[in-house]
Parts: sequence; C-alpha cells; structure tokens
Amino acid sequence: MTNSASHPRQILVTSALPYANGDIHLGHLVEYIQTDIWVRFMKMQGHQCFYVCADDAHGTPIMLRAKTEGITPEQLITQSYQQHLHDFQAFHIAFDNYHSTHSDENKYLSASIYQRLQADGYITQRTISQAYDPVENMFLPDRFIKGECPRCGNADQYGDNCEACGATYNPLDLKNPYSAVSGSKPIKKDSEHYFFALPQFSEFLQSWLQSGHLQEEVSNKLNEWFKTEEGLQDWDITRDAPYFGFQIPETEDKYFYVWLDAPIGYMASFKHFCQQHTDIHFDDYWKAGSNTELYHFIGKDIVNFHGLFWPAMLKGAGFRTPTAIFVHGFLTVDGKKMSKSRGTFIQAKTYLQHLDPEYLRYYFATKLGNTLVDIDLNLEDFRLRVNADLVGKLVNIASRCAPRFINKIFHNTLSETIENTALLDTFIHAADNIATLYEQREFSHAMREIMELADKANTYINDQAPWKLIKETGQEKQVQAICSLGIHLFRILIIYLKPVLPVLAKKAETFLNIPPLQWQDIHTTLLGHQINTFNPLMQRLEEQQINTMLEESKHTTATTLSTTTTKSDTQSVEPIAKSISFDDFIKVDLRVAKIIKAETVEKADKLLQLTLDIGDNVPRNVFAGIKSAYTPEQLEGRLTVMVANLAPRKMRFGISEGMVLAAGPGGKDLWILAPDTGAKPGMRIK
Repeated sequence: MTNSASHPRQILVTSALPYANGDIHLGHLVEYIQTDIWVRFMKMQGHQCFYVCADDAHGTPIMLRAKTEGITPEQLITQSYQQHLHDFQAFHIAFDNYHSTHSDENKYLSASIYQRLQADGYITQRTISQAYDPVENMFLPDRFIKGECPRCGNADQYGDNCEACGATYNPLDLKNPYSAVSGSKPIKKDSEHYFFALPQFSEFLQSWLQSGHLQEEVSNKLNEWFKTEEGLQDWDITRDAPYFGFQIPETEDKYFYVWLDAPIGYMASFKHFCQQHTDIHFDDYWKAGSNTELYHFIGKDIVNFHGLFWPAMLKGAGFRTPTAIFVHGFLTVDGKKMSKSRGTFIQAKTYLQHLDPEYLRYYFATKLGNTLVDIDLNLEDFRLRVNADLVGKLVNIASRCAPRFINKIFHNTLSETIENTALLDTFIHAADNIATLYEQREFSHAMREIMELADKANTYINDQAPWKLIKETGQEKQVQAICSLGIHLFRILIIYLKPVLPVLAKKAETFLNIPPLQWQDIHTTLLGHQINTFNPLMQRLEEQQINTMLEESKHTTATTLSTTTTKSDTQSVEPIAKSISFDDFIKVDLRVAKIIKAETVEKADKLLQLTLDIGDNVPRNVFAGIKSAYTPEQLEGRLTVMVANLAPRKMRFGISEGMVLAAGPGGKDLWILAPDTGAKPGMRIK
C-alpha cells in the first residue's frame, strides 16, 4: 500500500510527449488517462506529486508539413499546442504544467547536457554516408525514403525496416529507392555527424535494467541488445540542415536529432513549472542521488529510447535516472487496429462532440493493468459496462436513497446512527487493498473490487426495501437509517473512484454538501449531516450516440498522426491540403478517357500501368494505384475520368502523364470514376 499522508512522498510524473504534427486520438488517451488516474490517486493520498508533459515540437515531418501549408513551423506547433491542450483538458487530464520542447528551457538544457557529455568524452565525430534528395536539397530521414526491401523485394517499404518481412537495414540498401518528399531518386552524400558513445554505458545499463526500474518483460527485451554480436552502437544525435530543431553548439548546419531533445523536454517542462513556483526546486528532483521519485509512463513502441538511451544520457550528464518507467500496450477497437474506413480511428475532438469523457476514463480503467498487453475498446461492451456499472450500480445507490426518502421525507438530513456497522466496515476495510491496486497500476482489478462493493450496497437496499417499510407506521427512523447508510456507502465508493471520475466526484461532493474528498475521508461518517437535493449525476450511454460518432469519424480527415512520441506513423491518414481558390480549382482539366491498355508493373504491389486515350490520338501513360481492386482485363476498353493537364511526374517505373480518379477506403473497395455510358473520350467533365 502507498505510504500514508503522515509520510508524504515527493513525486514527479511524466507521460510521453505527443508529437506536434497531429491530433490527439483515443489511442493516445490510453496513456494520459492511465497517468492522470495514478497521479490523482497519489495526490488524494496527500503526497506532493507533480505531473508534467509537453508537445514534442521538432523534426522533419513538422518542417515539411509547415512548408506544405504555407506557414512557419512555429505557427504549426502553436496551433497543435492549443488543440492538444484543449483535448487533454476536456478529458480531465490535470497536468501541473504542459509545455513545448521548442522552448528556452529545453534549448538551454539540451545544450547543457550535450556539453557535459562532450566534456567527459562521450561525444564522438565521424563522417557518414546518407541518402540525399537532390531536388529538395536535404538529407532524408529513414522514414522519408521508400523502395524495395533488399531481403524480400516488397515495394514501397520504409528506409529503416520492411513491414512485409520485418527486416531492418540501412536506407542505402533499398532497391529502387525514392524520396517520399519529392519522388526523386536519392543520391549518396557524405556528412560529418556527432555520436553519443552509448557502448561506454553497457555495464551501467545492464545493472540498471536488472534493478526493478522496468517491468520484467521490458527489461528482458532490452537485455537482448547485449546478447547480439554487435551489442550497443554509438547513437547518431545529428541531423543536417534544413531541419526544425535546436542547433548543436559550435556548429553551423548541425541540429540535435529530435529524440535527443524530446525526453529532455520532461526536464524543461518541470523547470518551467519551477520558475512559476519558486518553492519547488528543480535540483531536488533531477540532481544525482535525489531522494525524490521520478516516473515515466510510455507506450511499448518507445522503450529503446527510454530504457537505454535516456538513462545513459542522464547518467553521463550527471543527473538522476528514473525511479521507474511504466510501459503500456496499444489500443484496438472492436478487436482490430483502429480504422478510418470503419470509423474506429476516433479523434479526441470527435469523441467529445458525442460522448462524456468520463465514460472512456472509466472503461480504460476497467481494462488497464501493469503489463504491456494491448487493451481493446469493444464498443458494445463499452456501452453496457458504462450503463451497468456507473448508472445502474453506482449512481443508482444515491438515486434510490435520496430523492424519494432523504430529500423528500427527511428534509435532506441523514440519520444520527449507522444502521449496519458491519457493512460499513466492509467498505472501509477495502481501502488498503484498493490503494495497493492503484499504486501498482492494477486499475482493472481495482474497478472490479469497487463494483463488487457497489453490488453489496444495492443488495442491501434491495433486501431492506425502504419503499415498503415507509408504508408501515412507526418505521420512519428505520427508513432514514437505511437510506442514510446507502448514502454513506455511495460516498465511500465515490472516494475510491475519484481518481478515475473527477467530474462525477465533484458533482457528488456538491450533492453531499461536503468539501473535496480525500482518501482519509473514508474513515469519517456524515452523521446527522445535511445534504443537498439530488440531481441526476450521469446519463445512460445510448447506442445511437456511438453510431453517430463512428459515422462522423469516417468523414473526419486527420492530420498526420502519431502514437506517443514516434515521429512517424504507419497508420497515418493523409492530411487535407491547404485550401485553394475556385480559380485554381477550375484549372483542373477533367476529361473522359478510354483505357486502351492495362498492364501490371513488375515489382509493384499497388500499381497498374494504363494507356489512355482522350480523343486526340495521343496515348497517355498513367500509373494508377488500383491493382488491389482491378485486374488489367477488367479495365481494358472501359471509360474513366482523368486529370488531363497534370504535369508529367517521373516515377521509378517510368513517367506518369496524368491521374486517374478513384474513390473508396482502399483494398478491393476502390472504384475508378466512370462517366455516363453516353460519354466519349475527350469530353470535358464540368
């Protein structure tokens, strides 16, 4: 069990930084809700617990998206910051400080840590060869290079790993590579880079991983790094200009890799907090040998950075390392990966337009444990669980006891006595076990324990049947005592659930006419207390609300998405392009085209090569990504619609001289646009 308030602890907690290149979605919220519940519990225990976070605001994706939208990276990250903060606040995520990695504090700390590492010999320099985009004049990050896997030959694979066979490789090993930025073929170019000497920390890290700082399964996974022939490698912390980030001290065109300054953002956010609260001291929480506690909540996709690079960097720079890193799994919806076509890729802002955020907070709590197991948002179970547990069990206790009896008959006054001390003691004695479960992040187990108590309270009220007793002469005091005990039990349940349901708890505190509840209030009883008139505390969740949310999600186009602090996302949805004027739009020349010939493209999984005729006897060659839906035989001789005045584009398979229009969610559900049967090649579409 967590220490009592008589021995308060000093705790600093962080969640992984959301990337400032996309909206918050339900997959992100797993982590922030988990962290927020844990922090709220610690604060209820009387501990000094601070929760800080920040937008992760640097990197190539942000620079390129800002360029596409015609704004500066600073403008883009400001917009993202405001939207992120709004979504978090709406889901009742109570940060003590929410900051940005593009801040003075982070710039200072990043440079300071780098210079400390450099002074102690942990920074080396050497020239490396990289892929370079000759059109955009920039070095390409791994995820901005695509090509054929050097092992299995699958096309359209990223520059660092193959999603088809799982191989990892150097981007320069890709076959037929092309830049995801310009489409051009990258060239090989040398550049001097700076490296963090991670192998020098091998002994420290092996000891640290075995000291209980991570879940056992995470430690075992990270220990595999030390069993390979290569072992730990020097970590490249450099990115070349142009790049949106912090310039490396004493260099002209070198920038810190975003993964260097992102975790330092934890420190920077807390430093910013300390500047606003002069009684809180930065060094108390970050100096080496500190007795305070430091916890990071992260997703399982970023354990390498947090479990190896981060503690080594802190150790080398003379700072304390984390007390523990808590790792969680991913979110699926209805047992499957989140999908825009099914409407299950749900943004926070879409959810908020239709559903109470506390529904989701509670449901995630019923699923979360202290392992890396993925959790599933089963939407039917979600609705039934909310209605059964929160409305049918919890709120039902108060609604059965207050309006008809305590409010109406007994003038809002609770009994001076406890009708069943044994039952009340059962609720009170559950506190230690529930507290231990919260401390250990076994939220799902805690919710089961709490709902079992709610069942006991409802069974007690059913058995006592005050609605029957009130009809009998002389039973008024007994009815008051029964219903008062129901209110006492409801109050204890609210204390247990307050970390999960802070808004419901606040409504309950108003109804009960009491100050904000703390954990130790479990041991007090409201004898002879005046409560307020009961008002409905939570509404039932209707199936139609969920269906409406899903339908809207199908039509909501997200910006580039990311999970926790990953800087790219294979689940990403293409953003809506910058708005164009009507004058620009009418420049698009849409023509009816006849498909004269259709062929497969060797080594291309998605493309068909089409020869099109728009009535001028000049065949046009177009590559179309419709192979998943059509065979060449199904297309030859058909009419379709093409963009006839699109500038030719050089692709690795040849020149594409236009674009065929198609629609659909993808896969087999993809349809080329077909004009009326009376249309003729060359006819303009208006």
